[in-house]
Amino acid sequence: MRTLYTAVSTAHGGRDGHVRSSDGIIDLDLKTPKEMGGPGGAGTNPEQLFAAGYAACFESAMRSIARKQKAPLADASVTGHVSFNVADGGRYVLSVELRGKVEGMSREDAQVLMQAAHEVCPYSNATRGNIEVNLIAE
Repeated sequence: MRTLYTAVSTAHGGRDGHVRSSDGIIDLDLKTPKEMGGPGGAGTNPEQLFAAGYAACFESAMRSIARKQKAPLADASVTGHVSFNVADGGRYVLSVELRGKVEGMSREDAQVLMQAAHEVCPYSNATRGNIEVNLIAE
């Protein structure tokens, strides 16, 4: 395996702390959402950050697949929904729903494209077999 890039971020104070990337581009307060018993308010949380990263990476994977199929995407978007769940036995687990929109493509074709992207996206490969990921073409 050859490393192309390594992202580095430091969190301090957990879910009600702060996170900062080594280059300072990410420099955010963290707040536990009210729905999880926290104060809510101004600040992000790990699930929002994961949803943003997964959605961006997944859309890039869709675009890569489309280019290889000689059908580059004019306009597309992916919205990531990351849920924090309590499973049987009280274990905390994440689940993901990725909703994709592709302008000028039927819902069925977009679903096929999303399935292909799911096979190559690094986030999908990292989560496969670990968390439930549902793909929905809109």
